[in-house]
Amino acid sequence: MKISLVIPMYNESSIIQEALETFSSYMAERFEDWELIFVDDGSADGCGDAVLAASEKDERIRLCRYTPNRGKGYAVRTGVLAAEGDLILFTDCDNAYGTEALGRLANMLADSDADVVVGSRNLSKDGYEGYTPLRKLASKTYIKVIAIAAGFKLSDSQCGIKGFRGAIAKKIFSNCEVDRFAFDLEVIMIAMKLGAKIAEMPVKIINHRESTVHVLRDSVKMLRDVRRMKKRIKKQEIK
Repeated sequence: MKISLVIPMYNESSIIQEALETFSSYMAERFEDWELIFVDDGSADGCGDAVLAASEKDERIRLCRYTPNRGKGYAVRTGVLAAEGDLILFTDCDNAYGTEALGRLANMLADSDADVVVGSRNLSKDGYEGYTPLRKLASKTYIKVIAIAAGFKLSDSQCGIKGFRGAIAKKIFSNCEVDRFAFDLEVIMIAMKLGAKIAEMPVKIINHRESTVHVLRDSVKMLRDVRRMKKRIKKQEIK
């Protein structure tokens, strides 16, 4: 069974060498057949060059790159559609959830009947470990409001680590249109329309970055996006 790991990145020159070493070492240790796909989302700091150099030494490391910057949704979609694995996972370049979570994600897909596995910070007591009380409350509120508006019961749709069976991933992402942060919701909505079985897996953030989410402003924008997506996906003929 081949495992594909997709890593979207934008101006990650400060961490790319560490990311290359961490992810490639883990994949080689954990899986017999694997590929690591970094997607350079129009970076201006040359971080893609480090991946290109690594790919010349190991063909299992691949680089997809384009300009201009299109957004995380576009980057993940590009990587997933380029992937060749039986299972396709994605996570953030800063390894926010740790490599151990990747192994659990692959195991859960391989050992269950789930088509999609979504990481969730809300399934265990330590899921928000290291968050300030205010940031924790803001994150939970934001996620809850969006889930209610989208019409599903998942506890953490916005979590940045997810996994898919290869065939269903191709079907889902080939029908996606959202380029930026609302893409997580679009992915779940399309998966639901396809009748995919979706499971959740507890995770916690071990590498913290400053959040770029402004709860009030981004909630209003996301709610508008959700309404548009729901209408479009309801009418959309899934190919």
